[in-house]
Amino acid sequence: MNEGAVAGPTQRVLDLFHGVRLTPTQRRIAHCLVQHAPSTAYLSAAEVAELAGVSQPSVTRFAVALGHDGYPALRRRLRELTAGASDGRADGGNELQQAVRAEIGNLDRLAGELADRDRIADTGKLLAASRPLPVLGLRAAAPLAAYFAYFAAKVHPDVRVLDDGGSLLADRLEQAAAAGAGALLAFVLPRYPRETLDALREARAAGLTVVAITDSPVSPATEHADVLLPAAVGADLVFDLHTAPMALAMVLLQAICDAAPADTQRRLEAFESSAARRQLFLD
Repeated sequence: MNEGAVAGPTQRVLDLFHGVRLTPTQRRIAHCLVQHAPSTAYLSAAEVAELAGVSQPSVTRFAVALGHDGYPALRRRLRELTAGASDGRADGGNELQQAVRAEIGNLDRLAGELADRDRIADTGKLLAASRPLPVLGLRAAAPLAAYFAYFAAKVHPDVRVLDDGGSLLADRLEQAAAAGAGALLAFVLPRYPRETLDALREARAAGLTVVAITDSPVSPATEHADVLLPAAVGADLVFDLHTAPMALAMVLLQAICDAAPADTQRRLEAFESSAARRQLFLD
């Protein structure tokens, strides 16, 4: 919401869900309530379930997750929030715009966290010195680990992506440590896979310093990480938005490059020469 503005009905309904960790099914319900506000404030639980494509018990559990005794109590609250509104867009933005604007807020908070450049620089040196550099990301975090590793491999001689769980994951962590790794970069994002936290414990047991990019200073990664780098995850759509964690990953990669500028430049020039010879790109 813009500073100084009075919250409109869409924003007031969205505020019901902020700070509450909802399942994907529950987010479908939340998305439906916002998208069709204020009309949904007068629907039964069964009608909301049909509109959202979920079961009626899911609507009840959703209401309880928000702190209400049941759906009737939530419906009363929705009526209060949308009273006098002809539609849910009177506040100057629909639910999709609100979700994107929330990401702008997440990026702004991340920018504030980056005021301490020394901490990021020290973390970059730690990761740059780790040969190999294992990068962990399971389930929803796997694409971020792969994205980071794709670029990191251009400036680091040995980046190892760990994106599969199972019994082999501990083996790969131990192998990385035996090969000389000193640190692990881990992406730990909701809904926090159990295997990810187990891997962080295994990494520390193997002697690795754990650097974790996660969504909150109080995420489950806190007790398993030596360096915790928070970047908020957007939760206003059915599935999470990882804009801020991805931005933080690139900031951290910049710090790795800054830790050894001459080596970075040499590796980048070698890649560009190889790319030109093989005509990899059109531009």
